[in-house]
Amino acid sequence: MTAAEAAPAEQAARAAPAAGPAAPAPGATPPRTPLAARAAAELTGTAALVAIVVGSGIQATELTEDVGLQLLANSTATVFGLGILILLLGPVSGAHFNPVVTLAEWWTARRGGAGVTLREVAVYLPAQIAGAVAGAVLADAMFGEPLVKWSTHDRSAGHLLLGEVVATAGLILLIFGLSRADQLRFAPVAVASYIGAAYWFTSSTSFANPAVTIGRAFTDTFAGIAPGSVLGFTGAQLVGAVAGLALVAVIFTPGRPAE
Repeated sequence: MTAAEAAPAEQAARAAPAAGPAAPAPGATPPRTPLAARAAAELTGTAALVAIVVGSGIQATELTEDVGLQLLANSTATVFGLGILILLLGPVSGAHFNPVVTLAEWWTARRGGAGVTLREVAVYLPAQIAGAVAGAVLADAMFGEPLVKWSTHDRSAGHLLLGEVVATAGLILLIFGLSRADQLRFAPVAVASYIGAAYWFTSSTSFANPAVTIGRAFTDTFAGIAPGSVLGFTGAQLVGAVAGLALVAVIFTPGRPAE
């Protein structure tokens, strides 16, 4: 190649933008993001999620006395809000917003997969719980409700706890199944759609999240849960997380190369 021929090629190379690192898929914890930024994203995302759940529940009860329409409004707002939050904050923190997702990711990391460290778990969990409480208080403030009023909505029946086991197991199966299948780019739509469906097909209306459960105890509104029911719900959610991981291990077993 002559110098005259090489000059245009060099100019084109200088004009071409440098390729940066690919953005992480939603649901995957980005390793290069500072931990403080990830904690802020988890706190903010969980707060926004609970504010959406509680606020839409309050709005629904003010607009109609039909419980079916109230649940429809509540679930619809949650689906859209959750999908947007995962899309926005997934590239920062992985958009867990949920202690069982964080713990499950830590467990898979211990088993040789990608995930958070124990130090990161110790930061994520308090951020998620604090965010959930803040989101409930914010929703009450927006609608002129008492900022902190313990819920009187008892949810301690056995069939509700079974609903939480099913809802959480399905959520963990979905998230980590998508990861095993290299389909995490669909997480915003898939996770939001699953939660919207689980609102209706589980008896518990699919809390599936210990942080959200704790936050919803702080509001005596449509979406609340009595403090006495929180321990049973969180226990059922942990059982569901274990069941979900077991299903992932069985269903998404890596294939062996053909001999």
